[in-house]
Amino acid sequence: MNELASYASHPSRSRGRTHDEPPPENRTEFQRDRDRIVHSSAFRRLEYKTQVFVNHEGDLFRTRLTHSLEVAQIARTLARSMGLSEDLTEAISLAHDLGHTPFGHAGQDELNACMRELAPEAGGFEHNLQSLRVVDELEERYADFNGLNLCFETREGILKHCSVAHARMLGDVGERFLNRTQPSLEAQLANLADEIAYNNHDVDDGLRSGLITLDQLQEVSIFERHHAYVVDRYPGLAPRRAVAETIRRMINTLIVDLTHTSLARIRDAAPASADDVRRSPPLAGFSDEIRREADTLKKFLFDNLYRHYRVLRMTRKARRIVRELFAAFLDDPRLLPPDYRRAQFNEQARAISDYIAGMTDRYAIREHKRLFDMA
Repeated sequence: MNELASYASHPSRSRGRTHDEPPPENRTEFQRDRDRIVHSSAFRRLEYKTQVFVNHEGDLFRTRLTHSLEVAQIARTLARSMGLSEDLTEAISLAHDLGHTPFGHAGQDELNACMRELAPEAGGFEHNLQSLRVVDELEERYADFNGLNLCFETREGILKHCSVAHARMLGDVGERFLNRTQPSLEAQLANLADEIAYNNHDVDDGLRSGLITLDQLQEVSIFERHHAYVVDRYPGLAPRRAVAETIRRMINTLIVDLTHTSLARIRDAAPASADDVRRSPPLAGFSDEIRREADTLKKFLFDNLYRHYRVLRMTRKARRIVRELFAAFLDDPRLLPPDYRRAQFNEQARAISDYIAGMTDRYAIREHKRLFDMA
């Protein structure tokens, strides 16, 4: 473990866990959190949950699991260079998508719509809040408590976004959304590492799928200048290797810029503790120039990949599967496994939401066939 800066989250100073436990031996509190996340059922299910492409569309496309591992790798590099807790940053990174539905954002949006339309009093669905719900309540691995009983700092980092209404019900972990304060620097880095991994690896998957082209990407400055450098330096390099080299260099540019910019902000703010970080403006971030380039890349992907007609066809089918499953289970809860049946309507709707959110892509497809395929 690297030597921690004064503004880092120190495991010995953690705000603790909801349920008291004896301190771990041979590892820190944040290492224990990381290990519990890796051994959770929700983490294993990420292997078969969509990033952009539905799981069965190809073996080499990213899944939520490979994405989470890539986020953790980037985040650990950032944390080490800034004297922050690598273990906490890794734990947050590995857990940030545990509450994601099958079929990526399409599944999340449709589940939220179902909850709001068919069970408005039960509240909607937020995948980020669901990740916290997974580690706080839904995992069933320990005899003494539900969930994983993670440290406050890990739970704080998992909850990147939250509505005010939900924040009021979450106790200490929701206070920053009410008080407009920041999370730890480790949490800020994990959030930005997520963005770096997501955007750059979607470029790779988009090119591999043929849905976007090298010619189209020439309008994106951060890609164009790195790709031009690679082609000039390595004439005759195979196209796939040139793309891989380009993306590697893009990621490195973002990491280096984020490191230098964040360290400069930290020097200016001079936080003496992790709590000083929480009271400061956001300290982790890109320079203005790189922020503009990253946003341009993000917009390009939104317009050309996420809104590609073939992706929209998949999205439409995915949303129909989620809606029809939700409606069928709500209409007749006897179709659910016994553990998900509830007496009260709002509790039943939330249990259905938990059940569907926990499905992998292929399990959701199979469940839909079992209910609606007459063959």
